[in-house]
Amino acid sequence: MSRLLKNKIAPAPLPTKIGITELIDGYFTAYNSARLREICHLLTEKVMQPEVTVGVSLSGAMTPAGFGVGILAPLMRQGYIDWMISTGANLYHDLHYGLGMSLYAGSPFLNDVQLRQDGHIRIYDIVFDYDVLLQTDAFIRQTLQAPEFQKPMGTAEFHYLLGKYIWQVEQRLGIENPCLLSTAYECGVPIYTSSPGDSSIGMNVAAMALEGSQLVLDPSIDVNETAAIVYGARSVEESTLSGRSAAIMIGGGSPKNFLLQTQPQIHEVLGLEERGHDYFVQITDARPDTGGLSGATPSEAVSWGKVDPNELPNSIVCYTDSTIALPLISAYITQKCTPRSLKNLYHQRQELLERLKAEYQLRLKHPVPAVSNNTVAPKTYPCGTPIRN
Repeated sequence: MSRLLKNKIAPAPLPTKIGITELIDGYFTAYNSARLREICHLLTEKVMQPEVTVGVSLSGAMTPAGFGVGILAPLMRQGYIDWMISTGANLYHDLHYGLGMSLYAGSPFLNDVQLRQDGHIRIYDIVFDYDVLLQTDAFIRQTLQAPEFQKPMGTAEFHYLLGKYIWQVEQRLGIENPCLLSTAYECGVPIYTSSPGDSSIGMNVAAMALEGSQLVLDPSIDVNETAAIVYGARSVEESTLSGRSAAIMIGGGSPKNFLLQTQPQIHEVLGLEERGHDYFVQITDARPDTGGLSGATPSEAVSWGKVDPNELPNSIVCYTDSTIALPLISAYITQKCTPRSLKNLYHQRQELLERLKAEYQLRLKHPVPAVSNNTVAPKTYPCGTPIRN
């Protein structure tokens, strides 16, 4: 029998009582429901293992809907997220919950002129007071005056410090369910922002600069640190295991690219090992045929060296709304997997970076030979990357 006829669809009446894992395994049979089921199986069977370093990118307005507090923070605390790249907006709106502020379920069909007159803000069907923004801005501005912020830094250090201050606020207010930044601070999970100026957090950083603040968010630090994390993912303490890197993308946009570009940074620019991410999982509603990165497929990423070509069977895209998929996937993981030990990558950043730097400098000690009429063409590009025959 052909292997294509191996997995028979055997429909049965849906029970009146059914668990989430039974629902996904038994009734997500085709189309994007089947892709979601495959993602659940890939994550639980291969990705959420001790030797895998899991990076997550986050875009779309997920935290205003409560997904930072309700889903991502618990996953992080259970060791299922080792490092993250997020839009600044998601981290900004996540702070509302840490500050004890309220957001409300509303309607996408409200009168926006009236909302503006009444001092209300709308994110599709989420509504909250304009004062929520002003009070969050005030918290950020006051926090950024602390001495430890008066220097250039990467966004991981910036968010770690901001997480420390919001953690202190949560402790004082008795917040029962911590927000994403405070959880990352507690768990040693580095969170980066690929476009730090593109959010209200970045706007407040810019405003503080007009007042003489010495804080500068340096994207070069982020590029090198994230590459170092992925490069270091190949090494694990257990000598019998081979380290692997997983890229889990919730939405697309700049965070997705920042997560995936770590591999071209390692081999194309630094001239080190050529190997893409081992696991590629994306939840998106973007089409691939418009050429945008948000909809780009795993096979296209192979051509850039972002995904290991030998691991395409471990690359899955589910075309659906992230607010539908993420709770289902999260519930499946927490019911099927044993929590992992925290990797505390935030506190290993310098060590990982020094290793990357040392190996890059070692490669630079072997310069490209000069080309003349009497010599053959060099076997590497000027950056040191080998030229393919």
